[in-house]
Amino acid sequence: MSARHIFATAAVLLTSNASWAIEPPWGKAQNLGEKRLLEKTAVCTDGKGHYFTLTPGRDGPDQLFYGDGRTFVQVPLARYSNTSFLEPRFVDKSRNPNFRGMDMRVYSDVIVDREKGSCAVRCGERTVPFSFVESEKAQELLLSASFAENPQKFVPYALLRDSKGVYYLVERGFRPEEENRFRVSIGPKGNLKPQQMVNLVSDSEGQIFSTKKGDLRLVVDEKKPSIWIEKKKKLELRAVPVSENLPLIYNELGPYTGVRLGTPCDDQ
Repeated sequence: MSARHIFATAAVLLTSNASWAIEPPWGKAQNLGEKRLLEKTAVCTDGKGHYFTLTPGRDGPDQLFYGDGRTFVQVPLARYSNTSFLEPRFVDKSRNPNFRGMDMRVYSDVIVDREKGSCAVRCGERTVPFSFVESEKAQELLLSASFAENPQKFVPYALLRDSKGVYYLVERGFRPEEENRFRVSIGPKGNLKPQQMVNLVSDSEGQIFSTKKGDLRLVVDEKKPSIWIEKKKKLELRAVPVSENLPLIYNELGPYTGVRLGTPCDDQ
């Protein structure tokens, strides 16, 4: 068994699995502005215990939350869109692959049509009908529910591959304040395992990760080929573009299998 398979336990994990509580856009609905935001917030359900809420932006973009009616998590919306969110587990090949620099094929949507009185969630090529929650019940639900930040801990940062089909996935912290928190996973497709590696270097030229004993090392270079070092043996790695391979990373490699991304497509 090679050394790379010995180190198969998580290295860089958040100290808590709990999402951080946040205040919803309408606050406690104590003043006129907050009350109006609460009234304008659309609450939709699929009738199976799943809800999403969409609040029009007062001083910024709209805000989307998803949950079970008691607890909601924030869903980051795409730039230039008030209804689209990144959802690489579901792909719609008919959508624009380069809309202002974004590949819309890996974005899904919530659909709110007040005039028609209908809601829906589109996950890739599939659209699931939702329905509006009546205004008074919706406000009661929103005021009694709790709201939290998105539960995602890591996002893909770099993907490398050797000539034998072994992948090296580097992820960084999901939240901006944790973007220097890294995790490294290694293995064949479908069986990548997190490694006990520490981040030694992180700068504009790349990153260097190593085991505590230093017998394994991953060098991610921005300008030169990246390398995997096992004791004194060096293996050159091929860079695989992350943005072009999000469905592969989220659906086929393994680290995101069964992981909830906190989007309306988690239960679809």
